[in-house]
Amino acid sequence: MRRPVALSLFAATAALTLAFAMPSRAAEDAVVIPTPAMDAAPASGIQTAVIAGGCFWGVQGVFQHTAGVVNAVSGYAGGTKATADYQTVSSGRTGHAESVEIKYDPKKISYGKILQIYFSVVHDPTQLNRQGPDVGSQYRSAIFTTSDEQKKVAEAYIAQLNGARVFNKPIVTKVGALEAFYPAEAYHQDYLTLHPNQPYIAYNDLPKVENLKKLFADNYIEKPTLVNASKATN
Repeated sequence: MRRPVALSLFAATAALTLAFAMPSRAAEDAVVIPTPAMDAAPASGIQTAVIAGGCFWGVQGVFQHTAGVVNAVSGYAGGTKATADYQTVSSGRTGHAESVEIKYDPKKISYGKILQIYFSVVHDPTQLNRQGPDVGSQYRSAIFTTSDEQKKVAEAYIAQLNGARVFNKPIVTKVGALEAFYPAEAYHQDYLTLHPNQPYIAYNDLPKVENLKKLFADNYIEKPTLVNASKATN
């Protein structure tokens, strides 16, 4: 979502309230989809997945409520370090996508399950360069892989879902190797938890967490795993 950083807190809240007072629709509807036919092999140690699916507030929020996720950080992927700041990324000309780096325990959740949640409740993978009210390549659907195995699993799953026609339109999610991930500014971290009454969050993102709870009850945790809490324990 476009969030002018120069506005005061009061002005920003007022602007957002007006902007979303009469939205056309809420968060993208969750879709019940099959589990991946191919998944990553069991592994030891904490693994990393990087995905993009619209405004990173909601993406991060969903995975902070996902069991087995050790940390989920909002940030930028797809561009250079020099342009990895919110104001520049918001121009849509940096190559970056608002992304989330997910550190997870493969003994508790698999890479395939993370992708299933991503495609099912996090976003609509059939929307090109947008997600709900947010428009621009920085809001694109993308999977940034950290290994050849992740690439194979992601591509196979997209082919599986397209073949099963679980969505009304083809999936447009791009799969490519992760070159670098740059954490976003501190005020973007844990945003969903810290600002549950913010109009954008309440309308677009909290329903995604509810869909996670409803469709993936075995993977849902009530208390979110926050970035600030993770830093405090390291």
